[in-house]
Amino acid sequence: MSTRRWKHRPASAGVGYLFLAAVALVGPAVMPSMRAVEPQEVAGITEPIADVALSPAVAGLVSAWRFKEGDFVKQDEVIIELDNRLETLEVERRKLAMENRKADWDALQTLFKKSSISVKKEDLDKAETDYRIAVAEHQMATEQLRKRKIIAPCAGYVVEIVRDVGEACEAYQPLVRVVDPRQCYFVCNVEANAASRLRLDQAVKLKIEAAGEPAAVGGKVVFLSPVVDPASGLRKVKVLFDNAEHRISPGVAGKLVF
Repeated sequence: MSTRRWKHRPASAGVGYLFLAAVALVGPAVMPSMRAVEPQEVAGITEPIADVALSPAVAGLVSAWRFKEGDFVKQDEVIIELDNRLETLEVERRKLAMENRKADWDALQTLFKKSSISVKKEDLDKAETDYRIAVAEHQMATEQLRKRKIIAPCAGYVVEIVRDVGEACEAYQPLVRVVDPRQCYFVCNVEANAASRLRLDQAVKLKIEAAGEPAAVGGKVVFLSPVVDPASGLRKVKVLFDNAEHRISPGVAGKLVF
């Protein structure tokens, strides 16, 4: 009669074997949940919130600079004027014609109210039409005068003027560049899978080059491209951050951390 001997194993070893067997059965489905998600960094570039090149709608000679390079301009302020002597005179002429037509119409209206017999309704209507035409012509002359000025569409700093006083320019030729760096965008391209972790208005952290060393800046996701580039598999992301203290010079590189 043979005797079978059983080897004694510690209870802790049996529990370990059971755990490994359970992990082998469930496979990768459990393992990701057991790991902490590591922060991801994506390289990108900074851009000012506004960067516009301004040009006149008509050709002419630069007659005056209201601001110089480096100056801060407010929205709707005139930066450059073209020669406008003829346009100014035309506005005055049209204004006088408009006032004359208005006086004629008012006089006929007064007579018509006192005695409708002495003034025909057709004459009154014609006087009104002439006045309204004069108003339109005055507005047209005013618009032509406005086109001789380059007006800031937004607040910002004048960073470049390409024509001096007395020089000629063509219509739609860029003359002035205005930049507003008080708020900036951080623009980057993120892998589609990683971008799915981002949401609009989500607060994120940025590491941006400033004075030779990275500066930690907080921002907010304001744009997630609705499409993914099929060639690269990347999705465009824009983060808005405040730069009122001018710590960051737009155009420098940085990283998005999320």
